Amino acid sequence: MGSVFLPHLRTGWHVDQAILSEDDRLVIIRFGLEHESECMLIDEILYQILEKVKNFASIYLCNIDLVKDFNQMYELDDDPFTVMFFYRNKHMMCDFGTGNNNKLNFTIGNKQEMIDIIETIYRGAHKGKGLVVSPRDYSFLRNR
Repeated sequence: MGSVFLPHLRTGWHVDQAILSEDDRLVIIRFGLEHESECMLIDEILYQILEKVKNFASIYLCNIDLVKDFNQMYELDDDPFTVMFFYRNKHMMCDFGTGNNNKLNFTIGNKQEMIDIIETIYRGAHKGKGLVVSPRDYSFLRNR
């Protein structure tokens, strides 16, 4: 249900504009396919936290079948969904312990966990860091 209420980026230009449009908030883009079950779960969590993070983050969705511009660059075809973070037109990286700092591509357990991740990335970005360490270690996911 969350994907119905969150803004969709329909072209590569819209993705670029979303990333460029924010000066002080984190831009969060969920790349994926709305009909995939894991994607639906993350969309629901993103929708549920929207009000709580709106002062420091904006959330968008992008269907990788409709917008293919970033699929190869960010290796988006390999996962059911990918959540990426940008701040002032800079790709923000987060060390989740999974070996991939470029994106969040695993299911988050609950809303507070996602809020904690977003707050951590925002605080690091605000301090000029390009890489932050996740508040929780997800290294146990490496072997799935």
